[in-house]
Amino acid sequence: MLHPQQAIDFVTDSGFGAMSLFLGRIRDNNLGKHVVGVSYDVFDSLACCLLKTLIDEAHKNAEQPLKCYIEHFKGYLDVGGVSVLVAVGSTHRQEAFETCQFLIEELKHRVPIWKKEHYINGETGWVQGHSLCAHTQSLKKYKTCQ
Repeated sequence: MLHPQQAIDFVTDSGFGAMSLFLGRIRDNNLGKHVVGVSYDVFDSLACCLLKTLIDEAHKNAEQPLKCYIEHFKGYLDVGGVSVLVAVGSTHRQEAFETCQFLIEELKHRVPIWKKEHYINGETGWVQGHSLCAHTQSLKKYKTCQ
């Protein structure tokens, strides 16, 4: 279970006037199918390395100080469960908004997390996402992350 307060506490700073928080939740439908839950599978060591890389990139691109927090659930969640949590604290709101959006979008494109939906009729299906194969070149530089 992910805890938003933990993320909020982590990115809080007395010098910051802004905080952006993104929560991804399990919804009850997708592509016309009634969803009852989702299972997430993760390539742990590579995912941790890539999440750190994303945060490093966010800091490098920032014009002001930031604090960033990313957490993704692994395992099964029922509808309504929080599957991903991204929080950013910064001096001003624009940087917090933009960095939070950068982190969640890049997580979806680059981090090896797979999503399997469970439907009301008992069937399951892997959700088509962004292929990591398209990022083969960029993944090679993370080979040392173990």
